[in-house]
Amino acid sequence: MTSIHKKISKEFWDERYQKGETGWDVGYATTPLVEYFSQLNNKHLKILIPGCGNGYEAEWLSSKGFTEITVIDISHEALERLREKNLPGLVLVQGDFFEHKGSYDLIVEQTFFCALAPGLRKEYINKMYALLKAGGKLIGVLFNREFEGGPPFGGSYNEYVHLFVPPFVIRCMEPCYNSIKPRKDSELFFIIEKPLFEKQSD
Repeated sequence: MTSIHKKISKEFWDERYQKGETGWDVGYATTPLVEYFSQLNNKHLKILIPGCGNGYEAEWLSSKGFTEITVIDISHEALERLREKNLPGLVLVQGDFFEHKGSYDLIVEQTFFCALAPGLRKEYINKMYALLKAGGKLIGVLFNREFEGGPPFGGSYNEYVHLFVPPFVIRCMEPCYNSIKPRKDSELFFIIEKPLFEKQSD
């Protein structure tokens, strides 16, 4: 398996948390996601947050009364920190996202995509599609810039459009106007939807 396709190990991420080498972690749920969450009226949506890390988004949703939040992370270290908060409505899963089973109304993307080697992006799309219910949405932020090395791994608007369509329908993909200061002018907010009906081949 080449480096662009290689999955980074549990040990790698556990070590990053143990050493405090978590430069992606801003310490709270970021503004673009909070603004989107604030518009959700159904508190019983089945929500998945992959690569949840310290789980600030899950914590925010729990505090607002959302009742069906599942988080998954390969790092035992990260999940133990979140488990200690004993948040209501939260299910914690330690394991490989690509092996996860479930059916969700909403999946939240926040610094998970950029942590994956670029060669896994098509697999990411296929897995997201499989996990979403018909009409379900994948929402979040993606970097609209490149990085040296990685993770994080960057990308661009044009790349994402070609990656997500098909199988998804893009409802929104635009520059974030409300990014946190360190990420200003380098993020895209997106909403993509799994079609209600499978397209039939001719």
